Amino acid sequence: MSADIATNRKAGRDFNISEKFEAGVELKGTEVKSIRAGKVNVSDAFARVENNQVFLYGLNIQPWQTAGEWYNHAEKRPRRLLLHKREILKLANATAVKGCSLPLLRLYWKDRRVKVEIGVGKGKTHSDQRQDLKERVELREAQREMSRFNQR
Repeated sequence: MSADIATNRKAGRDFNISEKFEAGVELKGTEVKSIRAGKVNVSDAFARVENNQVFLYGLNIQPWQTAGEWYNHAEKRPRRLLLHKREILKLANATAVKGCSLPLLRLYWKDRRVKVEIGVGKGKTHSDQRQDLKERVELREAQREMSRFNQR
C-alpha cells in the first residue's frame, strides 16, 4: 500500500505528462525523519540525467531539529535516484528532445521506503493552460446540469 507524502500539483498544470517512472531515492537518516514529520516541499523539484545517473534537484527537506550539526543534511542538496539502466537510457533520450523535462509528480511511501514518481513532461504554453481550464469548467457545468436533471 502506498501513502502519499507530498504531491506536486503544479506539475499537472505546467506540463503535459507523457510517461511516468517510479524511482527510489538515496536519503540520509535525518532526511527520512524529516519526511516522516511532514517537513518536505516538492513544488520546484525536477530530475536531470548526468553521467548515466539521475539526480533530483529542488526537493526541499527541512533539517531535523534534534540532530546535531554534524549529522544533519543540507535542505536542497541533489539526491540520487535509483533506477534501472534501461530506464535511465529512456529518460536520457526523452530529455534530449527540446522542451522536455522531468518534473517530480509525487513523493510517497512504498513498503517502508520513500519512492518518487517522475514524469516526462513537455511544458505547456499559456494558451494550453487556458484551454485546459476552459475544458474543466465546461465539464463541471455539464455535470451540474446532469445532476439537476436527475434530481427532478
